[in-house]
Amino acid sequence: MSSRPELDGNFTRERRPYRAFEDFRRTRGNGNGNGHGNGNGHHARNQNQNPKTSPPEATNAENFYYLKQMNSKTPMVIMLTDGEEVRGWIEWYDRSCLKVNREGAPNLLIQKHCIKYLFKQEELA
Repeated sequence: MSSRPELDGNFTRERRPYRAFEDFRRTRGNGNGNGHGNGNGHHARNQNQNPKTSPPEATNAENFYYLKQMNSKTPMVIMLTDGEEVRGWIEWYDRSCLKVNREGAPNLLIQKHCIKYLFKQEELA
């Protein structure tokens, strides 16, 4: 018996900690019970399956927040990028602007890129 390891798929001169890519492609399981994977197809994706979809760009959290404040007519404080403070409640919104109702002053249509931040007026305490 020689001291050299056997030359099968897992040994060369020394034991490889990985399998060559060609070996992997040749023996890759497809869920048909050939000993690779757990037999239910979760070891490798079938080629006819769709690839993973990327996460959505928008979570709609902003829209949910605006709707919640609109429905309850919550008094809001809106700080603009130029330092001006606007108080009122949000009447409606779209992708690029908010319409703010104010008491004793004209309503404003504020573009979102001009808003630094906004918060509920009750949090001013």
